[in-house]
Amino acid sequence: MARTQKNKATMGHLGLLKARLAKLRRELIEPKGGGGGGGEGFDVAKTGDARIGFVGFPSVGKSTLLSNLAGVYSEVAAYEFTTLTTVPGVIKYKGAKIQLLDLPGIIEGARDGKGRGKQVITVARTCSLIFIVLDVLKPLQHKKLLEHELEGFGIRLNQSPPNITFKRKEKGGINLTSVVTQSELDMDTVRTILSEYKIHNADISLRYDATAEDLIDVIEGNRVYVPCIYLLNKIDQISIEELDIIYKIPHCVPISAHHKWNFDDLLEKMWQYLMLVRIALVWGSSVKHQPQVVGREHLLNDEDVVQIVKKV
Repeated sequence: MARTQKNKATMGHLGLLKARLAKLRRELIEPKGGGGGGGEGFDVAKTGDARIGFVGFPSVGKSTLLSNLAGVYSEVAAYEFTTLTTVPGVIKYKGAKIQLLDLPGIIEGARDGKGRGKQVITVARTCSLIFIVLDVLKPLQHKKLLEHELEGFGIRLNQSPPNITFKRKEKGGINLTSVVTQSELDMDTVRTILSEYKIHNADISLRYDATAEDLIDVIEGNRVYVPCIYLLNKIDQISIEELDIIYKIPHCVPISAHHKWNFDDLLEKMWQYLMLVRIALVWGSSVKHQPQVVGREHLLNDEDVVQIVKKV
């Protein structure tokens, strides 16, 4: 596909190839015959208000980060693949209980079944937030590879679900509507993609300039959209000038897991990305309506009744 020139004549062919590739990857995520769980040592019960998974290549500092953030011992050594199972920990921040998971290091080709990448990424799909831990000396190279591996398992980082309405129907053929001009998805391309899924009757509405990948994601229906923070670890090994450049990279927090540098910024950004919402319902003389939604600054009167509501 990378060698195929993109133009109107090839859009349908490219869409077909992308649909076939998506179906093959789905078989990796959801293998036939059951038994596709996380695997021994990987499946950890959810606890707390949110779950954060540490994803990265071996020996980038994930275990040190867990140990220094949560006070949980996770074996650390100078050789790769020290962590072979999921190691959980818990931190409390701003009244919330947050579960941290130190996941074993993955290798290039995890999406194709190499190493234990499949089990690791399966756990990552269950997380409220992903920390991609990178070695600051080779961040962009590792960042692209890890994004590629996660994407292959249906994880979309820092993205919103496509604004596409897709509805199957029993008859009537394919009905395609769009509120904006489409640069990639025309009726022929859409028909080609749908035919790969044996869909011949459907209503599709595009509310933005969508891609073939966007439509395939909606049809597949198994994508997860997870916020992600890139942790550039080992900043004690770079200069101040290099650090200034790193700060300009979107979704990044430079840290030193070993020296516990910049943990305050990391925790604050973690809180922003988790978007945990807490409100209170109050009954009593301090509010006009019974009940009334109030924020944390509201002053209560004697004998008021309060119900705390969490949205995770």
